[in-house]
Amino acid sequence: MAPQKPLGHSIRDFATWQPVLRLLRDAKADKAGAEPVRVAGRIGRSGWSLALPRPVPPRGRAFRTEDIQDELDAVKRVQTAMAEVGADDVSFSATIEPAGTTVLRLFGPSPAVEPGIGTPHPGALILVEGSVPEPWRRLPDPAHEAGPALSSDLESLERTLRERLPDAIGATEEEIAATEARLGVSLPEELKGLYRVTRARWEDWADDYKKAVGVSEAVRCELSSVDDLYVADASTRHCRWEHAAMEAVVTRPDAAVQGVVGSPGWIVFGGNGGGDQLAVDLTPGPRGHTGQIILIGHEESAGAELLADSLTDWILDRPTHERRHRGEEPPLVAHVNHASIRSVREAAHPGLEVLSIGVWDGEPFSLAPVIGLPRLRTLAAYAGTLADPLEIAELTGLEFLELGPQDWRALLDAGAVPRSLSAASVTAYGDHDPLPIVAIANEILALWDRPQIIQTVLEGNLGPLAQA
Repeated sequence: MAPQKPLGHSIRDFATWQPVLRLLRDAKADKAGAEPVRVAGRIGRSGWSLALPRPVPPRGRAFRTEDIQDELDAVKRVQTAMAEVGADDVSFSATIEPAGTTVLRLFGPSPAVEPGIGTPHPGALILVEGSVPEPWRRLPDPAHEAGPALSSDLESLERTLRERLPDAIGATEEEIAATEARLGVSLPEELKGLYRVTRARWEDWADDYKKAVGVSEAVRCELSSVDDLYVADASTRHCRWEHAAMEAVVTRPDAAVQGVVGSPGWIVFGGNGGGDQLAVDLTPGPRGHTGQIILIGHEESAGAELLADSLTDWILDRPTHERRHRGEEPPLVAHVNHASIRSVREAAHPGLEVLSIGVWDGEPFSLAPVIGLPRLRTLAAYAGTLADPLEIAELTGLEFLELGPQDWRALLDAGAVPRSLSAASVTAYGDHDPLPIVAIANEILALWDRPQIIQTVLEGNLGPLAQA
């Protein structure tokens, strides 16, 4: 378990926060009166979320950073203090009296809590240290019957590459063996053949950008050096718990590529320049070939796209048509809301893994239709959509649960929080005070004896609000 880092003295100095708090109070000046003003936000090392209006630049001029220089300076002051103590993210809430008397609460950090996104509320609570959602634990099925495509032609591959790259410096057998030892996997012969022609090291091109471009054109991608090959297993595809828990992976019987998050048989050897990675696939789907070329998209969390049946096909730019599943099957991830599936009963089937109940204007739903489903592992329910939150206790296979504060309160008071959970989320929308959300989150963390969200209380005075 990673040790908790207490916030340093500079972060605890009220003066560090004064510029941010003044900006937030000024933004609510129209609401100021005899009642206190509550403000909240989140500041991280490389970004922040503050409810501040952005000025409209003069007509004909683009927005400039100097238009929000006060905001940038105020945030930078806090970020500098954070850097001094190694804090990556701090959320806060403050109550400001009309005379300027202020109580500021800082929340965090906790190694058991992911930062929220665009909100001062905590993100996912990691109840089991080191846990990851089921799709990230899923290994590819063994491809015992798969073999190389008939188009695989090592001699043609190497000959073509040598014609395109006559002056290239190839990797030695020792360098290839060292890469295999580092990766813990034997490279397929086609990939070895590619690197025997060029090892793709920048120093071999004498910092000549045109030569690097020539190699990219010859191999139809931005080729990684032989030293930079890596295995794209699930750990290389980071995803936040609350997002990853909503995913489900499946490999159809006629799929060329397995629908997993990552694989010990996906060897990345290049990219397309847009953030997507090209890999040789040694664990193909039921209708695929060992050594086929796939594209691992940076905007997708699971699966990959077939590009070519072999590296030879890819280099020679031969067309490949992926075999796609056309049948209709019940979804593994079901969204119940006013614009999609309209009942929990309609969503229920034995293969259901994820149930998400969203905005709904009708009567709240009973969870009875999904009780006992063998694969249901994730439930996310919008506030007010559950007829009886205590039915959740009968969902004995849940590993992730996302609820609003009131539903969590009901479970906590009844001692009915499912002990099968690996992670959880307390979701609140709009301008909801972070303090009660943090309190509920800490109650949940305590059930698993996980590190609490630290709260630091600072007091100071911002002075009275300037009158316009």
